[in-house]
Amino acid sequence: MSKAVELIPPRLRGRVLGAGLRAVFALPRPLRRLIAGAPLRLDGQELALDAQLLLAMQRTSGNVRLSTGDAVSSRALMGQSTEIVTRAPLPGVAVGERWIPTPDGELAARLYRPQDLTGQSPLLVFFHGGGFVLGDLDSHDDLCRFLAKTAGVRVLSVDYRLAPEHPFPAGVNDAIAAFRWAVDSAAELGTAPDRIAVGGDSAGGNLAAVVAHTTTREGSQAPVFQMLLYPAVDATRFRRSRELFGNGLLLTDEDMTWFMDQYAPADQRPDPRLSVLLADDLSGLPPAHVVTCGFDPLRDEGEAYAQRLAESGVPVVARRFDDLIHGFANVRQAGTRFTEAVSEIAGTLRAGLAYADRR
Repeated sequence: MSKAVELIPPRLRGRVLGAGLRAVFALPRPLRRLIAGAPLRLDGQELALDAQLLLAMQRTSGNVRLSTGDAVSSRALMGQSTEIVTRAPLPGVAVGERWIPTPDGELAARLYRPQDLTGQSPLLVFFHGGGFVLGDLDSHDDLCRFLAKTAGVRVLSVDYRLAPEHPFPAGVNDAIAAFRWAVDSAAELGTAPDRIAVGGDSAGGNLAAVVAHTTTREGSQAPVFQMLLYPAVDATRFRRSRELFGNGLLLTDEDMTWFMDQYAPADQRPDPRLSVLLADDLSGLPPAHVVTCGFDPLRDEGEAYAQRLAESGVPVVARRFDDLIHGFANVRQAGTRFTEAVSEIAGTLRAGLAYADRR
């Protein structure tokens, strides 16, 4: 953390830095470009100005990684980052707390419903990202509100257990239990068992994909749709995108190594409940929307998963936002380009659920 930031009282730090961030993003484009620096081009792509400006502001604050080497302080840092980029809660969304019973104890959850939505609707069971170590209901509150309101659906956000306190497969078990509870509680949640989708970002995208795969292979009620935002799907190897974009672009190579070391030892990483890309059979899975980012270390494994789904006969919409970075959906309020991308995702979610209803 920079010395200037350290001088701000901790209780005011998030609000002060948030006000500064908004002031910078409100500047005329030439001034924003001046602060961000010369356009960044890698692998035939140019980084969006909003993304480059956010990274420049991150460097100014002294935070250049998502992890600090300690789970507690890393979670505190994510909480502060959420406070910085989030303004007032998105209006027009009703929010209610829920508790999900599982064999390992209750999980906190949060149900979002557009206030103008009456009657039954599809439900998205959502799992937050954060490398299986970070994140909670609050860190992804804005994204869930936005998806609910823009896609016109209910969203159930699940606070699954985190590593290192609860390593693999605790998070997977929680995700599967939460989805099954949603199926069993469909009427109370305002939906039907055959109108429930799964989704998540990064580590949450991994959990959503594993829930879809596990329930399909078991022959139980499976999700009707998968919304996978820059998912982690193979913990066994590094791909070219990790070499190209593993430094200075929010999610770093060091972060990814640290997260996985907290979550699962090397001998467990080929397990399809973690590395779902390595599963023998992906046929019969629900339709999927797989989102990747051009400047993301996880880009290539996400696109490899989308390709395997398609080759297995699964309807899939693969979308690369080639000018964006990992985690853009979680900083939606910071810049116009982020909101544009999340709006497109919400539109595809709405279309995918309508397609599932027709089927």
